[in-house]
Amino acid sequence: MKPPIGPATRLCMSLAARPGTFGSRFQNHLYDALGLDYVYKAFTTTDLAGAVTGIRALGIRGCAVSMPFKEAVIPMLDGLRDSAAAIDSVNTIVNDDGVLLGYNTDYSAVRDLIEPLPRVPFLLRGSGGMAKAVATALVDAGFAQGTIAARNEGAGRTLAEKLGCRWQAEADGEAALLVNVTPLGMTGADQDALAFTREQIGAARLVMDVVARPVETPLLRAARDAGKQIVTGAAIATLQGLEQFVLYTGIRPTAAQVAAAEAHALG
Repeated sequence: MKPPIGPATRLCMSLAARPGTFGSRFQNHLYDALGLDYVYKAFTTTDLAGAVTGIRALGIRGCAVSMPFKEAVIPMLDGLRDSAAAIDSVNTIVNDDGVLLGYNTDYSAVRDLIEPLPRVPFLLRGSGGMAKAVATALVDAGFAQGTIAARNEGAGRTLAEKLGCRWQAEADGEAALLVNVTPLGMTGADQDALAFTREQIGAARLVMDVVARPVETPLLRAARDAGKQIVTGAAIATLQGLEQFVLYTGIRPTAAQVAAAEAHALG
């Protein structure tokens, strides 16, 4: 049984512009299941530097980092592991006795999920830190003829050129694999938005959406209705969250424990 919260309890947290519930429910369920003296809480902030100082000063064990902080947080850390340094994007901070190290578990999660997929041309919408992780995973896995669609020309062109992809401002045209790495379809103001047109979906073979809540975004629902193979944001969130849990605690749960935590987080 998990001990009651006390002075020895270790705190983990997340930072996002729009905090969700998936990470908190997933991590806390595993803490309970394994009897660990940890607690996880989601936060937002308008003072990123102050938040990172607090992580160090208060001995917070780990922090998940979401949009729009994945790149901005890098100069505030003491170092980057290879997973983050290779793509200049951090989604996980681990605090080892006041030394803050940045990791990226998004990359490994996406690599695992795309491994069985056919290597086809892709059109990816987005250019932020998560887009870097997903696009790099695709290219490293052998997906060629990639296009990065991003209205932020500087970020979009830089990402495309680094990966040998093409850049365009709008998410126009067709591709066998469509990938949404924007908030479009996320619970909230954009929850009814469709990241790609129905014509694009009809012409595609595969559709990936990194949005985890809702589990079935408008894009995924349209792709499923059209008979397309999909990769869900919930699946990405589970795999990357599992690796964060391991980094924070040093313990790898069983597959059954992970499945139960995922079901609880999505419930």
